[in-house]
Amino acid sequence: MKSENNKQESDSENGKGPSVDFIRAMVADDIKTDRWGGKVITRFPPEPNGYLHIGHGKAICLSFGIAAENRGGRCHLRYDDTNPVKEEERYADSIQEDIRWLGWDWGESLFYASDYFEKMYEYAVILVKKGLAYVCDLTFEEFSEYRGTLTTPGKESPSRTRSVEENLDLFRRMREGEFEDGSHVLRAKIDMKSPNLNMRDPVMYRIIHADHFRTGSKWCIYPTYDWAHGLEDSIEGVTHSICTLEFENHRPLYDWYLDKLAIHHPQQIEFARLELTYTVMSKRKLLQLVEDGHVNGWDDPRMSTICGMRRRGYSPGSIRTFCRRIGVNKFNSTIDIALLEHCLREDLNKSSRRVMAVLRPLKVVIDNFPESEVEWMDAVNNPGDPDAGTRKVPFSKVLYIEQDDFMEDPPRKFFRLSPGREVRLRYAYFITCTEVVKDEHGQIVELHCTYDPATHGGNAPDGRKVKSTLHWVSADQAKSAEIRLYEHLFTQERPEDVADGSDYTSNLNPNSLKVLTGCMVEPSLGKAEPGDRFQFERLGYFCVDPDGKDEKLVFNRTVTLRDTWAKVQKSQTR
Repeated sequence: MKSENNKQESDSENGKGPSVDFIRAMVADDIKTDRWGGKVITRFPPEPNGYLHIGHGKAICLSFGIAAENRGGRCHLRYDDTNPVKEEERYADSIQEDIRWLGWDWGESLFYASDYFEKMYEYAVILVKKGLAYVCDLTFEEFSEYRGTLTTPGKESPSRTRSVEENLDLFRRMREGEFEDGSHVLRAKIDMKSPNLNMRDPVMYRIIHADHFRTGSKWCIYPTYDWAHGLEDSIEGVTHSICTLEFENHRPLYDWYLDKLAIHHPQQIEFARLELTYTVMSKRKLLQLVEDGHVNGWDDPRMSTICGMRRRGYSPGSIRTFCRRIGVNKFNSTIDIALLEHCLREDLNKSSRRVMAVLRPLKVVIDNFPESEVEWMDAVNNPGDPDAGTRKVPFSKVLYIEQDDFMEDPPRKFFRLSPGREVRLRYAYFITCTEVVKDEHGQIVELHCTYDPATHGGNAPDGRKVKSTLHWVSADQAKSAEIRLYEHLFTQERPEDVADGSDYTSNLNPNSLKVLTGCMVEPSLGKAEPGDRFQFERLGYFCVDPDGKDEKLVFNRTVTLRDTWAKVQKSQTR
């Protein structure tokens, strides 16, 4: 279901409703044939061993979205907490925060695999009694050797012929903690010659003497994902178990377990995972980026994690729109990140308040403006949203403009400020540069200008035109800020494409972060809170970073104003 703060939002924004992909078509057909009694119950089953990324965002929007689109549907949030060595409560908490931020809510349907450990054990005993599972004591090296390869069949373990009674006794003793880690496993007895390696007597339980963040030291045997996955779905009454394509070869095992136990059997459906250019999605690689100091934590704004994107300034609506537009496929492909940024700009353009900020200040003195006077100008908050209203911005004798907006000896097509040229200051007046002041090194440090009082608001009563409009801030009232300019974390579209002997980190972008200090922003931003998003006029979209404290303002550049998606589409159709 959608969370309360997004209940009124329609997924048919701009007339673009959820596409009828193959999974939605399957769900619709099941409803039509009353396969599940009209029920639609999906689930999102993350492991609480790391932070969610944009790939998870696609899975979240798909599973929660399908549930929300069907009357009475629900999506469970269920943690696959079956590995106590890697899982922590802080990860579980962050997952809930991310899902809620994206606009979804699981209601009362919050579950953990560990809720079912006792029931899973009972099911395992049933298979042992049926002669369909056995305790195996091959070493790790022997296990790999006996398993075989894609081209050679496996060999049966000597443990495979143990009696039911012996297996029951060993499995009980495994649970009671009698054996060391790795000394025994419980395996399903299926087919060691199967062309599908997942069916070659897969492991169901392994011994791990480690405290679990929920169950403590109660258990020392833990179910594998393949054994737990189907049981969790079955116990919860899930109808459509949606997962990514790498689990397609696991589906025969999912089906085998449920069929042999003769219990509720959901439909597992696979879809292609999300791959983005200039991005890595592997949880292992994301962890390496953090641990090796390539980024500043999981929520670094350059990361593909949901918390990193939130900190950078992404809006939940932009991510939902992106996930809807890319659709759901059965084949792997890579999406150009330009589409994600296009969806982001679309959303921020509608919702962000316009403000003025100067990143590289150049001092401007208006010689004919009264020394101590401050005039407050009306500025539009969002030209696309009349309800956003206006605000007041101060205008005074000393201002700041961007260094790039002035050239002493401009080329022919440079229309911004230069000696003798008149330009418009946004919401204020026309000004003309009359003098350039330089330091001992010949660097321009100050401009002197005059203003035309008759052009109040930025229009000349005599109808004369200017070719450029500049943003600016008043020096006395402006707030100092640190601005962090972010670029793609990698220089290559596919970071994993590297020469022999290198890895993906060789494609890290050394210019992915540039920090500017001494920037000046309009005074209205002094009350901005972490997470607030703005469009800095002519510069891009920016978000307040939580590092800002007291009088220190810190902004992250979320995305530039330049949209490259149309250019990408054009190149793809050639």
